Amino acid sequence: MNNQTASIFNIQKYSIHDGPGIRTVVFFKGCPLKCLWCSNPESQYGSPQLSFDESKCDGCLKCMEICPHKNIAFINNKITFNGNKCTGCLNCVKTCPKSALTIFGKYRNLDYIMKEVMKDKDFYAESKGGVTLSGGEVLVQHEFAIVLLQELREQGIHTACETTGYAPPEIFQTIIKKVDLLLFDIKHYDSQKHFAYTNVYNETIIFNLKTAIEQGKDVIIRIPVIPDINNSLEDAQGFCNILKEVGAIKVNLLPFHQFGEKKYSLLNKKYSFAGVSQLHEDDLQDYKEIFIKNGLDCII
Repeated sequence: MNNQTASIFNIQKYSIHDGPGIRTVVFFKGCPLKCLWCSNPESQYGSPQLSFDESKCDGCLKCMEICPHKNIAFINNKITFNGNKCTGCLNCVKTCPKSALTIFGKYRNLDYIMKEVMKDKDFYAESKGGVTLSGGEVLVQHEFAIVLLQELREQGIHTACETTGYAPPEIFQTIIKKVDLLLFDIKHYDSQKHFAYTNVYNETIIFNLKTAIEQGKDVIIRIPVIPDINNSLEDAQGFCNILKEVGAIKVNLLPFHQFGEKKYSLLNKKYSFAGVSQLHEDDLQDYKEIFIKNGLDCII
């Protein structure tokens, strides 16, 4: 097997929300977008990343003493660390007597991932499921992803990628050749607003989306609906306009939730949407109706 590794922060079994049937989702670490509402902040940075739960810490400082890279410090009565120095050796995690330290992400080789996903091959066959590559953004680690997708296809396993579509077109096209289904996230139809909320413009994203549709790929558009960002009925129409231009048909709306809020404190990161109320399916019925009126197959 290929001995190349990828930075992976989770392998989730028995998923039913990331493509058809029962699926295993492989979450790649690293993302060029910095969405203010991101529910997986641990996915943004590419390397393994320490997290710290202050409520569990007893101040013993054993983690600081054992770190071979002097990555951990005690400043203002609080443990701090520099993620750029962390190599993921796990010495601090293993030493902490209160389990206050954990690590998001590990380097995994192809053999490890294939062994994990193949454990559930019978479930994929029975449910018409398969394996979904997600993130982060899988396109950031495209070389590994291409090899993994090829292995899965050789095993007769349905493949899907959840992607923002933000990558050079030549990289995007090498990926979609190996994929049966694209779950394509669109954050905003307006490029300037897209940049304001995600730190990248959307022209490349829209170009890659149009390419995938023109090449006959099975594409489901997924729109995270975020309060005061893209949740007005005017926003719904803005999405419809651009989706009709590229020939999209299927749309899934993803109501804003707060499932990832605690991760920000564990990573000592500011969360811009703290205290913002979640959205629910009932909140988006009028929003959904705009897509239906525009001839799009839309579900929540």
